[in-house]
Amino acid sequence: MLIIGIAGGTGSGKTTVVNKIIDSFPAGEVAVLPQDNYYKDSSHVPVEERSKINFDEPAAIEWSLLVKQLKELKEGKTIEMPTYSYLTCTRQKETITVEPRDVVIVEGILVLTDPVLRDLLDVKCFVDADPDERLIRVISRDCVERGRTPIMVINRYQEVLKPMHCQYIEPSKRFADLIIPQGGTNTVAIGLLTDYIEGRLKHAEKSK
Repeated sequence: MLIIGIAGGTGSGKTTVVNKIIDSFPAGEVAVLPQDNYYKDSSHVPVEERSKINFDEPAAIEWSLLVKQLKELKEGKTIEMPTYSYLTCTRQKETITVEPRDVVIVEGILVLTDPVLRDLLDVKCFVDADPDERLIRVISRDCVERGRTPIMVINRYQEVLKPMHCQYIEPSKRFADLIIPQGGTNTVAIGLLTDYIEGRLKHAEKSK
């Protein structure tokens, strides 16, 4: 099993990179564990307080569960991955069944900030993008998917996203084996990554 970590700022194009990797391999060969699914449950927090939760700091993630389930996949076990709702800021009752695959991608803004998780990653990638481009993507996404207004998104960007990016996400770039500038539009970098993955898988197959 080859485990790949893909980090980068909010709106940098991580999902696009992940999808292009998935599309490069036969259906079902790549499993994805989004970091967002492992946000700590906030159902005990009053509804009016949930909007103030900082989702962009490492403390918001249940790293122990993510690491545990990643190790289980590596051992050949099937896991029940949690799901999380941004609309209610709570972990959902529904889970997603994930079976072991030749390639497992762990994707999220803070993936390279946790030292225990980093040690499990065979390849560490950081998707980079211009801050203005990231802000535009965040506004588009949050207004459509998370019920926020443009003003709400901009205020949150200035008060939370940008400071947390500078404090946690940007510094984690130094742990990356591969930095992908221009996000999901960098076909050359994505091609190099998929070629590397294919080479590792072929080598592993021959070694069996």
